[in-house]
Amino acid sequence: MIGIPRAVRVWVHREPVDMRKSFDTLAAVVRAGMGVDVLEGGVFVFVGRRRHSAKVLYWDGTGHVVLAKRLSKGRFVAPWQRVGEGPLQWTMSELALFLEGSEIVGRMALSPPPWRAEDRQITFR
Repeated sequence: MIGIPRAVRVWVHREPVDMRKSFDTLAAVVRAGMGVDVLEGGVFVFVGRRRHSAKVLYWDGTGHVVLAKRLSKGRFVAPWQRVGEGPLQWTMSELALFLEGSEIVGRMALSPPPWRAEDRQITFR
């Protein structure tokens, strides 16, 4: 079992990606197309043009990990059909629904955003 912490940010590339891309090329897409550093520890989601397959890229601290999934029936959600610009941000719950082939991913907040250390406020009395 590959475990990804719940507090990790999930970034979704809004354009179709050639599913032949692997570690280094997907990392280059993240840097150039999404403006995010792969080594900061986020999870990055890519969907193929026909939406039958998707890839997930993340840095586990020792190297890049690429997970690939091809649906036997149906299609993945098309992130490029969502309103807005730049990469989408999902929670780990939304990522899990996406990988299961759910169609409601990204339409509504399914859980609170992940906790970030910089959001913590310390009050001294």
